[in-house]
Amino acid sequence: MGEPGTKEVLNLEELQASGGVRTGRRHVLSILVENKPGVLARIAGLFARRGFNIDSLAVGPTDEASMSRITLTVDGATHPIDQVTKQLHKLIHVIKIRDLEPDERVARELALFKVSCQDGESRAQVMQFTEIFRGSVVDVSKRSVTVEITGTDDKVEAFEDMVRPFGLIEMVRTGEVAVARGRGAT
Repeated sequence: MGEPGTKEVLNLEELQASGGVRTGRRHVLSILVENKPGVLARIAGLFARRGFNIDSLAVGPTDEASMSRITLTVDGATHPIDQVTKQLHKLIHVIKIRDLEPDERVARELALFKVSCQDGESRAQVMQFTEIFRGSVVDVSKRSVTVEITGTDDKVEAFEDMVRPFGLIEMVRTGEVAVARGRGAT
């Protein structure tokens, strides 16, 4: 990079290589693994050793009982993702890895919000927001309402922004799960 006071022009590739610019490229990795003890710990450890912060992590069974799918979301702007995916392929119980591009995936997240509702007016507004966001009221008490929202992470964050002024008592998010669009399996 140029010295202060010079008129040297810097290009984007040099800035990205030096870590001067964050691209914000989120990687959603769909990892098919054998359903064996310790697989998740080895995968998470690999990301930790490489300095990645895992933004979200969801694990669940697949249509085959012997396999599980891990959906892992990381920020690829801080570190190159290629090296870690090559190392993932070398792990014994990893079957398949796919970095799902934004236009080739369907992704959803589930969130539960416990919102303070001290009076009828605030309760009515929270219920109205829930309806607008196509959510469900899953619990009601004298002082709070618990709402379930399912959708993209942007939708979940937008709902959070709407209800936070009422008093967000508690929030729980599952993390993103994703599947490739179309017929191809991941």
